[in-house]
Amino acid sequence: MHPMLNTAVKAARRASNIINRASLDIDQIKVNVKQQNDFVTEVDRAAEAVIIETLREVYPSHAILAEESGNSGASEKAEYQWIIDPLDGTTNFIHGFPQYAISIALTHKGVLNQAVVYDPNRNELFTASKGGGAFLNEKRIRVSRRTKLEESLLGTGFPYRIFEHIDTYLAIFKDMARRSSGIRRPGAASLDLCYVAAGRLDGFWEFGLSPWDMAAGALLIQEAGGLVSDLAGESNYLTTGNIIGGTPKVFNQLLQAIQPHLTSALQA
Repeated sequence: MHPMLNTAVKAARRASNIINRASLDIDQIKVNVKQQNDFVTEVDRAAEAVIIETLREVYPSHAILAEESGNSGASEKAEYQWIIDPLDGTTNFIHGFPQYAISIALTHKGVLNQAVVYDPNRNELFTASKGGGAFLNEKRIRVSRRTKLEESLLGTGFPYRIFEHIDTYLAIFKDMARRSSGIRRPGAASLDLCYVAAGRLDGFWEFGLSPWDMAAGALLIQEAGGLVSDLAGESNYLTTGNIIGGTPKVFNQLLQAIQPHLTSALQA
């Protein structure tokens, strides 16, 4: 395992200890509202703090982009930047719904280089290094072999904070419900992307995500033999916040099916 990846795994496991302890008494957790349907807890902040501390112990010069604390470090000068979501699926977590994860990615000169997504409920550790393949609990994973959209199980995420594109989303959802064999919305994008990498889902799409929701999962899909893009078929998903991923053939069919529904704002 790459030394940087190993450090990220260590950080994720430390964060999971905090999350697991807190999950035993959810009613005692203090919850704050960042904006409509967007929550943060003391658990998010504590988990993020221990992740950053673990990474900084080894790589003090690296820049960090984290969900709760934002940018830190010499982000304009640093070649490396860690992208961290300490608890992806906070809404699930505070309701006791066991679908959430810790997501840590590393970019080198703007290119995704390392990825860790850890599901503390199932003790599933997804890891990837650029050019080194994708793994689940140290076993190699690949995207599924499905080639037809109509035979595919798709993942997505419903709009929950910003609703300006909800009509477009609902039109796509309706279309995909007819064209696919099923759609799932568990509520943690990092895990949805990992499930594509592991062949549990055949494709995924969502609008309005943040870099920390997507970075690690996107690299996992790519290293598992899949494709990832923004809604225009380009590689700007970390900037636009819009992402499509899947097996090579399902990805292309999903992209082609979604594009006719898009407004000019989503195509930008």
